[in-house]
Amino acid sequence: MTELKSAKHAIHYEVIDLTAPWIEARETILFHHGVGANWRCWLGWTAALVDRYRLVVFDMPGHGQSQPGDDGITIADLTANIIALADTLDCAKFHLVGESIGGTVALQVALDHPDRLSSLTVSNGAHVGGSIENVRNWDSVINGEGMGAWSDQMMAGRFFDGVLSPEEWAWYRSQQASADGGTVLALLRTLVGADLSARLPEISAPTLLLHPDSSPFVPVPIMADLHERIPNAQLKIFPDAKHGLPFSHARECSQALRQFLDGIT
Repeated sequence: MTELKSAKHAIHYEVIDLTAPWIEARETILFHHGVGANWRCWLGWTAALVDRYRLVVFDMPGHGQSQPGDDGITIADLTANIIALADTLDCAKFHLVGESIGGTVALQVALDHPDRLSSLTVSNGAHVGGSIENVRNWDSVINGEGMGAWSDQMMAGRFFDGVLSPEEWAWYRSQQASADGGTVLALLRTLVGADLSARLPEISAPTLLLHPDSSPFVPVPIMADLHERIPNAQLKIFPDAKHGLPFSHARECSQALRQFLDGIT
């Protein structure tokens, strides 16, 4: 088990490095998952990327193999974790991919540490936390019915029927149910309070925006507004997809990322 101890958290991370030996200038892609998931949600992305890029994945606090923090959690904390992880891996510049709240964190990293990013990719994320829909009952569900009930509710918001195999569905549902409820609610509170709108024109990194057409949490107009605010950003909308886009459409998303990266490197 590989663990990073940042200022506030102990973070489990994995490095997937199968880059071809003839690649002299190896680049790194760092992935930040969203609420309820863990680093394994990115496994479907590896085939399209692993020949050329070192892939770095990790579990947020209270998710997967990372323990909850003792003193709350904020977007600033999550941003600091990203930079601490990159520093630990001696990675001066990297490509950053974030989904859901991980996308919000990725935007914050791009604003606060523009010199560290080679590119930015946001999937099904929001820049205005108050615009996120269908989350008001999370507190009552988690505290009243438990994480299993919350996970069942989230599965309906993440995936259309039949888009996953029964085994994939059961695995993802169990991962969400095992997340720490207190951390999930703390993440929701910090996310709802975020508003990066005014600063988005400052983002200088090449940016790719990936979004489902049917997320019940982040409507397409919110992503369209994000697209308009970031200079030279590219936007790709995926049909027949919900908020679990990076998992249900891993092949399509990773191929879109590879095409994007091939165009800028």
